[in-house]
Amino acid sequence: MKYKAIIFDMDGTIIDTEHIWRQANRELITSRGVEFTPELEAELQQKLSGLSMKECCRIIKELANLEDDVETLYKEKSANADRLYEQGIKFIEGFLEFHQKVIGMNLKVGLATNATDQAVHITNKKLDLERLFGVHVYNTTHVNNQFKPHPAIYLHVAEQLGLKPEECIAIEDSLHGVTSAIAAGMFCIGINTSKKVELISHSHLIIDEYHEIDLHLLLEIKKS
Repeated sequence: MKYKAIIFDMDGTIIDTEHIWRQANRELITSRGVEFTPELEAELQQKLSGLSMKECCRIIKELANLEDDVETLYKEKSANADRLYEQGIKFIEGFLEFHQKVIGMNLKVGLATNATDQAVHITNKKLDLERLFGVHVYNTTHVNNQFKPHPAIYLHVAEQLGLKPEECIAIEDSLHGVTSAIAAGMFCIGINTSKKVELISHSHLIIDEYHEIDLHLLLEIKKS
């Protein structure tokens, strides 16, 4: 048996969105008169990586001592993020070239993200995800809102691709994403786009950029 597919996370893995979420958090907090200190920013980056937006808002409320309820924070942060997505998202450097190599080796591809329906819609409109992944673009809406680190989204994508989880490679950039992929039984590559390698330290393979992935070697290892 060899690997037959690569399943990608979205935010931070194939599209550069770290600046968007940082700004969305900043706006949410400073609009309430709370200082967005470097210490708070660092703690948020550490704790929010790979979580659902609602869970992120719960943690933001706690760490920044905000009075609003989580639902209010969630709606406001969602609106802020959607606006920022519209203004400026782009692919991670090297992703498109790597995607071409993957397709050239007859591997299937899929997308597995915690992002909201609206974020996926905006990203597809701006960057044409369907051109790259066809119908295999999935978020947690497809798995009854079971968010990473739960493995449901990765198990679902593998099933939709007609494959067993162990036939799939997952590429992730966050602690909870890596946990989700490994729990699903996949070989997980952690890409260090956040420059915080501790977030992906339990990946099977850690890279800084896509060109470091040797697909031929990975496929040979699996066959042996």
